[in-house]
Amino acid sequence: MIVVEGHNIISPLGMTTRENLTAVRRGQSSLQTYPHHWGLPEDITASLFSDEQWKAIDEDGDAPEAAMTAANGDTSTAAKATPFEQVVVASARRALKGCSFAVGGNDVVLIISTTKANVGLLRTATTVDDRLMPGVAARRVAVALGVTTTPIVVDNACISGLAALILVERLLKQGSYRHAIVCGADVQNRFIVSGFQSFKALSPQPCRPFDLERLGLNLGEAAATMVLSVACLTDGQPHWTLEHGAVRNDAYHISAPSRQGEGAYRAIMRVMGDQGKTVFQNLAVISAHGTATMFNDQMESKAIERAATALDGTDEKGFCRIPVNGYKGYYGHTMGAAGILETILTMAALDEDVIPATKGFAERGVSGKIRVNGEEKAAHGHAFLKMLSGFGGCNAALLADKVTATAKAEAPEGLTVHDNNKCELATVASLHLTPADGPLTELYKENIGDYPKYYKMDLLSKLGFVASELLLKQIGEERPAEEREDRAVILFNRSGSIHADRRYVATISDADNYYPSPSLFVYTLPNIVTGEIAIRNHYHGETSFYILPGKDEALMDQILRAAFLDGKTTSILTGWLDAEDEQHYEADLKIIKNEK
Repeated sequence: MIVVEGHNIISPLGMTTRENLTAVRRGQSSLQTYPHHWGLPEDITASLFSDEQWKAIDEDGDAPEAAMTAANGDTSTAAKATPFEQVVVASARRALKGCSFAVGGNDVVLIISTTKANVGLLRTATTVDDRLMPGVAARRVAVALGVTTTPIVVDNACISGLAALILVERLLKQGSYRHAIVCGADVQNRFIVSGFQSFKALSPQPCRPFDLERLGLNLGEAAATMVLSVACLTDGQPHWTLEHGAVRNDAYHISAPSRQGEGAYRAIMRVMGDQGKTVFQNLAVISAHGTATMFNDQMESKAIERAATALDGTDEKGFCRIPVNGYKGYYGHTMGAAGILETILTMAALDEDVIPATKGFAERGVSGKIRVNGEEKAAHGHAFLKMLSGFGGCNAALLADKVTATAKAEAPEGLTVHDNNKCELATVASLHLTPADGPLTELYKENIGDYPKYYKMDLLSKLGFVASELLLKQIGEERPAEEREDRAVILFNRSGSIHADRRYVATISDADNYYPSPSLFVYTLPNIVTGEIAIRNHYHGETSFYILPGKDEALMDQILRAAFLDGKTTSILTGWLDAEDEQHYEADLKIIKNEK
């Protein structure tokens, strides 16, 4: 049993979970208009920390400069924690208060979900700062908290927070760790906001999820932390647990969702499991992504309707019986924090037997037959489904439930729960590619040549595309004809999307030569390469991207073994894929399967 031991939300609405839930139940929103913020040419409506809150975060999230310097590997100069690092540390410290374990043990893992981490440090295309590497930032946070194991960064676009909780659920069930600290966070800045502006995705007014008059999303900043353990006291008291989660890809487009919500639908169906009809019908609420963009809300509504129909969860008019709500009208889109923040809020609300209103919603503006919760209402039951979707075609769903402990459910000595570390992984094919093998475009022309979209990709995606094509060619799978859900794509690196980040920041650095490009911005999410591979090969299985402080084969193996707990996955296209610049890149890929 994966039990929630502690949690915290730090947002513009409050510094604790309680303060946030109280504000939400009162109908408060932290969205407001900021004229030409960060020197941007357009006003933005967003949810941003106040100066007073940053002062409190700075105090709570401060760490000894010596510790942060040591984590950065630079003993010559002190490196103060960045705002991103501070808010993560502050939230994690608050969530850990009252927890019963020592964070410095080898049975504790730190997982951080984020989309852009310290990207605010990237002011010009030539900025040099090792803290731009998300894995380095995570290591600095780990040192500040006293965590001694290697931290993991989940960078899976908008689903990062939920993907992090799914990873935690797997690692703890697998028996690799007893305890986990999982924090989702993003801090807004010129880089991120200009990118969404380039997509024309931002609403000038507070957003209206699923509403007929919705105009787009708002951005927000926050940090949210959950502390989880493989343990349950024999106290007869109810405890929140993570039951099961799944990630699925649309295999449709890197920046537009499948019209029928293919990935989201598949994720829901996988999470519902063999007893899907019973599980679905007993849900108290479906906490949707609800970004208030035209296409995301429409997609989600169709995915939910499809799942409700398949699981006998509709009423006589064909509407999903389970109420749907969303939180973006209070916070905006908090990116890497969203999945964890919204999961915590739903848990806290159901503890009070209520389903919060979807702020901004008045009239259904989607064709999917869902009933959006426009006003707070009484909740019936405690299990709920959390959904998210994001660029790269990724979709995630997680089932959480509140159960009463009647017997001890601890992992035995040796940290073995599912004994998944003993599964027999076999390598089906492998490939290693570096600049020494010749220019990527020449390799593409010589060996592939039939996918013009290649020329629009960033360096990381080109590398992943060419390497995966050559890898699949070894086993005769280079021209897929059928869709498949059993093949996952799980990649790792150290530098995230730094090459694309530098290219994009060059378009916004000069106020007199300001030309943010959506086609460049979308590739500043490293998981886009997994979406490109999924689209090319019609993969509807899991697609995930993890960032580590450095290449760590043992930790990568741990994560891959846990991925087979999905139950549907039979093989994984995986490996190290890093591209800092045209002279420094490496693809060390393989296809593995579980033969146990």
